[in-house]
Amino acid sequence: MLNDGSTPKNLQVVVTPDVYQDISSLILTGTSLLIEGVVQKTPEDVKDAKQLVELQATKILFVGLCPGTYPISKTKLPTDFLRTVPHLRPRTNLISSVARIRNALAFATHSFFQEHGFAYVHTPLLTASDCEGAGEMFAVTTMFKSAEEEARRPPVTDKELAAAQAEFDTRAQKVQDLTAKGAKTNQIEAATKDMNEKKRALDHLISRRNCVNGFPYKDGKLDFSEDFFGKESYLTVSGQLHVETYACAINSVYTFGPTFRAEDSHTARHLAEFWMIEPELAFCDLDGMMKCVQDYVQYMCQFLLDNCYDDLEFMNERIDNKCIERVRQVVAQPFKRISYTEAIELLLKEMKDKKVKFDNPVEWGVDLKSEHEKYICEVVFKQPVFVYNYPKAIKAFYMRANEDGKTVASMDLLVPGVGELVGGSQREERAEVLEKIMIDKNLPLDTYYWYLDLRRFGTVPHSGFGLGFERMILFSTGIENIRETIPFPRWPGHCV
Repeated sequence: MLNDGSTPKNLQVVVTPDVYQDISSLILTGTSLLIEGVVQKTPEDVKDAKQLVELQATKILFVGLCPGTYPISKTKLPTDFLRTVPHLRPRTNLISSVARIRNALAFATHSFFQEHGFAYVHTPLLTASDCEGAGEMFAVTTMFKSAEEEARRPPVTDKELAAAQAEFDTRAQKVQDLTAKGAKTNQIEAATKDMNEKKRALDHLISRRNCVNGFPYKDGKLDFSEDFFGKESYLTVSGQLHVETYACAINSVYTFGPTFRAEDSHTARHLAEFWMIEPELAFCDLDGMMKCVQDYVQYMCQFLLDNCYDDLEFMNERIDNKCIERVRQVVAQPFKRISYTEAIELLLKEMKDKKVKFDNPVEWGVDLKSEHEKYICEVVFKQPVFVYNYPKAIKAFYMRANEDGKTVASMDLLVPGVGELVGGSQREERAEVLEKIMIDKNLPLDTYYWYLDLRRFGTVPHSGFGLGFERMILFSTGIENIRETIPFPRWPGHCV
């Protein structure tokens, strides 16, 4: 049996000794082959034939032999073992099917937004802004290398510091004297340049003097002004804030790329590196944004049914016998919509009338947990559900405040098997309102000045959302662990 990677289905190849003598070497699992031959109908006298056609080999063009130490066997292997050989696991039926489904969903994503007039924007992976406000970000720094070098150098002495201070003072006095005498401009400029060089040398010694284990400190805190970017910098948790700048300039846009979160979680639903699709719709409110979400998710599901059905069948047979039904259901009907307040009332009623018990509390003001989300979409409505208008206290600073003063114009899309698939909101476009919210949440205005400028200079009402790409794959396939949905999963303690 041979597989070319385009489908989970194999092709039987018939090789005779006159074509290749050592036939036994060709049938070892993991062997790669390039074969020339004739595709023909499988003979009727072949018992239990599983294929209508087979390849009658006429020439073996290439053989990549695979020794007996190959760790991928024909038998089904546990996924936690496959994660120990990430460079070989794409050769398994499961991971190769996931790869094709992932490819199809990525193609569908670009197709949908391009067909609807969105511009694709590449947002930065390096940022000084925390979009989520959770603080669980990977720091980006070059100070470790310089700290190691500094730790090997002798400490700065009082004598060195005093000499550098004297050199600077002398140069500074010279500049004052030349200026007072009305010296030529080129003389003053040369003296000023010399003074500035001595000032930099002095500052460098002072910084070294304040180092702790090689790291620069100032006022008891790490001095990031000595770092590569001159400030605290991180791997991004979201491209949203940056892509908003283009939505306010060239109309509706989207970004599709990796994001990172330093959350010390080992659950089957968390990754340290994951991909997000984040569109921003100019001149769009919450209602219009929810319509876009529905159209997009339905488009992806229909694309899978039309272009990736063999892989969905494989998942349906091996992983989750309801995954095709679930994908079809998304396409078949509009999504249900309920407010957050209605969702809380619904859960409380279920607890009272049907004696349903949850591990987490249910009351107005709490963030819905996975068990609540799944109960709403799997048990109550049995379909995707939009929950909108969440309490402002549990949502991000950039979401538009509603007139009731208690909620924001936000929404989550809940889907069976996963829970939250999409989160989004209408953005706060009023500069004065946004600035007050940021002050109340103790966000540094100097870091977010550019974000406020979008509202100060020609503000644009807009809405946007983020879809977790790996969660979409979980929904489509029924795979239980999110680490199987991405080619090279990263989680605490694991980065190959």
